[in-house]
Amino acid sequence: MMNIFIKKNSLVVRESFSNTDTIQLKDQIILWIDLLHPTFEEVAYIAKTYKLDIPTKEEREEIEQSARYWEDSTSVTINSFFLVRPAKLQLHNETATFILYNGILFTIRYGDFKVFDEIQQRVLASPKNFEDGFDLISKIYEVRVEKDADMLEEVGHETKILRKEVFDKDQPDYTNILQRLSNLQEINMSVRDSLADKRRAITALLKSDKIDMDTKKNLNIVLKDLNSLVEFTTVNMNILDNVQSLFTNQINIEQNKIIKLFTVATMAMMPPTLIGTIYGMNFKNMPELEWAFGYPIAIIVMVVSTILPVLYFKKKGWL
Repeated sequence: MMNIFIKKNSLVVRESFSNTDTIQLKDQIILWIDLLHPTFEEVAYIAKTYKLDIPTKEEREEIEQSARYWEDSTSVTINSFFLVRPAKLQLHNETATFILYNGILFTIRYGDFKVFDEIQQRVLASPKNFEDGFDLISKIYEVRVEKDADMLEEVGHETKILRKEVFDKDQPDYTNILQRLSNLQEINMSVRDSLADKRRAITALLKSDKIDMDTKKNLNIVLKDLNSLVEFTTVNMNILDNVQSLFTNQINIEQNKIIKLFTVATMAMMPPTLIGTIYGMNFKNMPELEWAFGYPIAIIVMVVSTILPVLYFKKKGWL
């Protein structure tokens, strides 16, 4: 589907097309062409109409700097990570492609990024704030970075709660804690990758001579926010690693308690076992076998020999 935002007087109107045969762009002042889940025909139509070199799917996913950002005399192309969380799937990064050509912003995306819907509503509501495609891409990055910041704040809050649960509960749910810890680490890494990719793109875009000073000023503010957020993800990751270490140590402590308990129980049972073994032998000349009270005496000795080690271990603080 193609959403085309056209300037008409002091307004911006949106026209949606699902078939390239019905598109009429002549004599229209275009601000933004957004291609959502585009077909081959739609991509080919834009490439032919505006003589653009649109990256293929393989080129969009490459991680080299030269594949994430490049520009020529007439256009700027950016492949940038955006976070998405489809239903029943984990948060992950998908690439959105931005092409800036003659003041027009072209976006090619195969994911339903909420930030694009929000910007589209802003464009329609306040068209005077968007003079060209550079204003659009600046606002898209600004809004997306704000949402990434909110996500990191949530991760930090959940991390503090998780850290307390490791020690506060007498019998913590280890499986639940481990799963939540893994999810928080995965989210933090995904956000960090997304932020680092945006930082590279904006840094390169600021060096371009195609954008005006106001846009550069806005992008510089976004870049400062990105730098602070990348540092925040590092802090978050260190805290999560600390929680993981504490969690591992807590499990080791619990295991040591169990091993200690079994060790003490084994040591306490050794003397009565020795006594029972001695009097379980079948030698003929064993004087204790003739004692009238030999059996109860043996039982009493076995019980006492069990209690004494336990009392000794308690006195030493081993129990």
